[in-house]
Amino acid sequence: MKNSAESIRTFIGAKDFNISREFYHAWGFEEVVATPKLSYFHFGTAGFYLQDYYLKAWVENTMLFLEVKSLTDYWEILKAKNLTKKFEGVKLVEPTSFDWGSEGFVYDPSGVLWHVGEFN
Repeated sequence: MKNSAESIRTFIGAKDFNISREFYHAWGFEEVVATPKLSYFHFGTAGFYLQDYYLKAWVENTMLFLEVKSLTDYWEILKAKNLTKKFEGVKLVEPTSFDWGSEGFVYDPSGVLWHVGEFN
């Protein structure tokens, strides 16, 4: 039998677990609570674990890439959520085009950097 992978799920930390949970709900992720200090957030089959643990050097150096089909369309939806007004510390950096595709950036309330992009 040949081995195959079903998914890769990273763990990210949260400076304030409840605020981060609210942020990811507002972004549009669905939550599955694993324990009082650990939740799985996902869009369909793509997801990550959010944990009630914070180490500044680790969290502020965490990066994830969320691939979308149309960055232009997705970015408009994301901006309409007003996440930067609802959550302190959240930043959206407008998309830039590259030879390989395009990407924009989202900083979550703890400083986790999300690359949101599409490939050519």
